[in-house]
Amino acid sequence: MKQEIRRIILVLAGLCLVFISLIVYISYFQVFKATAIKNNSYNKRLWINEESILRGSFLDRNGQTLVYSEKKDSGYERHYLFGRLYSHIIGYSYREYGKAGLELQYNNQLLNSSENAAINELKNLVSPTTEGNDIKLTIDHDLQAKARNLLKGKKGSIIAMNPINGEVYAMVSLPDFDVNSLKEDWKNITENPDSPLVNRATQGLYAPGSVFKVITTAAFLEDEDLDTSYQCTGTANVGGYEFSDYNKKAHGSLDLKGALAESCNTYFTTKSIEVGKETIGDTAEKFMINNIIPFDLPVKNSQFPYKGALDKTELASASIGQGKVLVTPLNMAMVASGIANGGHIVKPVLVKEILSKEGKVLKTNTTEILSIATDPIKANMIKEMMVETVNSGTGTKARIKNVKVAGKTGTAETASGKSHAWFIGFAPADDPKVAVAVVLEEDDSTGGSSAAPIARDIMLHVINNIKE
Repeated sequence: MKQEIRRIILVLAGLCLVFISLIVYISYFQVFKATAIKNNSYNKRLWINEESILRGSFLDRNGQTLVYSEKKDSGYERHYLFGRLYSHIIGYSYREYGKAGLELQYNNQLLNSSENAAINELKNLVSPTTEGNDIKLTIDHDLQAKARNLLKGKKGSIIAMNPINGEVYAMVSLPDFDVNSLKEDWKNITENPDSPLVNRATQGLYAPGSVFKVITTAAFLEDEDLDTSYQCTGTANVGGYEFSDYNKKAHGSLDLKGALAESCNTYFTTKSIEVGKETIGDTAEKFMINNIIPFDLPVKNSQFPYKGALDKTELASASIGQGKVLVTPLNMAMVASGIANGGHIVKPVLVKEILSKEGKVLKTNTTEILSIATDPIKANMIKEMMVETVNSGTGTKARIKNVKVAGKTGTAETASGKSHAWFIGFAPADDPKVAVAVVLEEDDSTGGSSAAPIARDIMLHVINNIKE
């Protein structure tokens, strides 16, 4: 009898263990994997309502139609009016290849459906949905087209945003692809070594070079005991490694303002050792390095692994945007925005409003402060240093007549031997309307010679043409 009871207990224990394991397994997917599975572009549930609902349109900030759907005898046909121009922002929606970009991220809104399938079933029984919602972007179509034209023939990214409210006016990544011929070109696109499917603005991780010195400068200002004077001889030895300035030019006697304006590598590598990795790392994280950036599209985390083992040479390299530091162009546009906005880093916004087919505003994205990177006094000090950079330093090609421009150039060394050319900045400096980030991937030129003129043209267009 006791043996039978023991067997029953063992069987019950086994059944309980299986039951608990099943609960844990299901809970794991519900808690940790549900969003990823739901948003997977090959999830057939995303297509359940496609046959019966007119998918919503995409509009630019001025109401110009960019993408729309039309009912045909064979079903609904999606029209991408500008082929390549929004391939990384709006993306695509094809049964054969799934969804990407905002077509994926805002699928439920475009179909006017709930994330909950049961709610959708009940809703359709009461009042069947036949039309989805439209999405109005913060993008200015004319600026988007101009930015792509300025980047044409190169690899890289351009981002222009409002530094005060976070609205993204333009976001271009090249190489891109034609959404309208995706079916015909899929094999060539996916096998292209230049990765045209990758949105370099949000997914590209680049060595920032000297544009990172804006963050390093903010860190130096946090150290009240730092002696900011320096005698530049063109080279400096840190931890047994020799750092040099561009063409080993000796800048002579410098303070912090002069060092940023002249982009003096040896100044920053030497002073970074005095300030230490914790201060520089903590400041970088306030500028959203190592942090998740909430956005309407997925964004890779910029990286500065300062909390691990980092010797003097590695810290010195990081202080000038080399070594272990990698950033996204979007993050660097936010760095420029943060200085323009008195030290406040605002959430970047790509989707301005969600509209019903009748034009009723269903949702509006509002400004959200993500971080206070520095205080207004220090932000103003850095702004004036960046103004000096454009007026008489390495960024003179970003100057705009009768407009005070703040900026920073960067030329980042890469493993390929070809440097990235960078520029970040904002204008007008005392009443900022636009912040920009330009990166020319492996362009093998300097940021001052090639990226700065592009940034100037973008800023000038916004000042003259875009009203908040």
